[in-house]
Amino acid sequence: MRFLLIVICLTALPAFALDKAAVEKLATGEGEERYEAIAKLVAEGDPKAAEVLAAAAEGEIELDGKKLEVMVNNRLRSEIAAALAAFKLLSPERAVRFEAAKALAKGASPAMLALVQKALEKETDAEIKALLEISAASLAMNSGSREERIAAIKRLGDSNSPNSRTLLAAAANDPDPEIKAAAQSSLREVQGRLAWGERAGLLFASVSLGSILLLAALGLAITYGLMGVINMAHGELIMIGAYATYVVQNLFKAYFPGAFNWYLAAAIPVAFVVAALVGMALERLVIRWLYGRTLETLLATWGISLTLMQGVRTYFGPQNVQVENPAFMSGGIEAFTGVVLPWNRIMIIVFAAVVLVMMWLLLNKTRLGLFVRGVTQNREMASCVGVPTGRVDTLAFGLGSGIAGLAGCALTQIGNVGPDLGQAYIVDSFMVVVFGGVGQLAGTVYAALVLGFANKFLEGITGAVIAKIIVLIFIIFFIQRRPQGLFAVKGRAVEA
Repeated sequence: MRFLLIVICLTALPAFALDKAAVEKLATGEGEERYEAIAKLVAEGDPKAAEVLAAAAEGEIELDGKKLEVMVNNRLRSEIAAALAAFKLLSPERAVRFEAAKALAKGASPAMLALVQKALEKETDAEIKALLEISAASLAMNSGSREERIAAIKRLGDSNSPNSRTLLAAAANDPDPEIKAAAQSSLREVQGRLAWGERAGLLFASVSLGSILLLAALGLAITYGLMGVINMAHGELIMIGAYATYVVQNLFKAYFPGAFNWYLAAAIPVAFVVAALVGMALERLVIRWLYGRTLETLLATWGISLTLMQGVRTYFGPQNVQVENPAFMSGGIEAFTGVVLPWNRIMIIVFAAVVLVMMWLLLNKTRLGLFVRGVTQNREMASCVGVPTGRVDTLAFGLGSGIAGLAGCALTQIGNVGPDLGQAYIVDSFMVVVFGGVGQLAGTVYAALVLGFANKFLEGITGAVIAKIIVLIFIIFFIQRRPQGLFAVKGRAVEA
């Protein structure tokens, strides 16, 4: 249908509106002739040329009543796509022009210079105009005279685009001394601005990883940090929260498709409650009888973790399952050129901060929090003044398990969900709690952020695997020198 409309439009146009030879070469030419034909059509700047190129991309054009078949390969398709993007610069729609300008700023054919300059003269939007100036400077630098190249190099020096850095780096090796000096000067300016963007990207990635580690470790900060229980099934409680989110997503798809973008609002409390109930059952049936017996607790919870993983494999299957992001968590913000902050990562950072604040309020401003702190500091005295220590243990363990479920819910937004999901975070969670200081929630926050930054910084130098090994070795040596971690608080684990 689209092709027929294009043919009708073309047959209705005057025959002399376009360069016939260029149109014919586009269809029947060989090698570079077809790309030169595209350049000629673009240079004319006639909107009718866009219709011809669109038809060529579909494999057939019509000239003087004759249908000409166009053999389309990947390069020709790419050249036509770039040419059509250039024609979109003349669109009356601001969004269309902006996307076209962004595409051309990443690379354009020298033949498009005339069309870019024509669009630049008409453009009134400051943001689009800045992109077009970069494109025009890039094209002029490659095809202009010596004076035009130097002027273009200086204009590129005001750019924040990584593409400008690439162009200037090539020009910095130019045999002409004046062009070389101008390119080196502009290159230093661009690299300085891009370095700030890279630092901002590294900082965001560090905070993002730190927030994920914080969510994974907050629950462990209660079950291990406050209660002194080494729970090797903590990772599987994270996994349970993730699968609870997956089930809620499927229920919304089946019964509430119109409200799918809001499924997380239901998944968050469900993940918390399901993981908390599993944790309380675990405490009541197993851990209650093993307080103060570290090795037995470790072995028992490790066996429970294997049982939970096998149960999930049996019910959901061994393959990973996918949890989709709501529409408002797709895409991201381009804070700097080439530095995109994904919405799902931003939301996880905000979510981690909210969970942290709510946990602090619960532990410091509620009766349950008072009981938990009392039992942690002196279990016998708390029992003597009427605190139901057994019930507090169950509720505290359920709270830590529920927060692990929230971590699982958050992790579904950045990756697939599988039976082994929790295994990827159990070691990191223990490292965060031990490094921050057993029994100290503030230390958990600082430790998560420090380890997040260390991991991301080292990844850029050594790679992800070596970075984790270096961080682990550092924590081992750190704990040898400072067993209480960054911060320490007197509690049951310390007294033991």
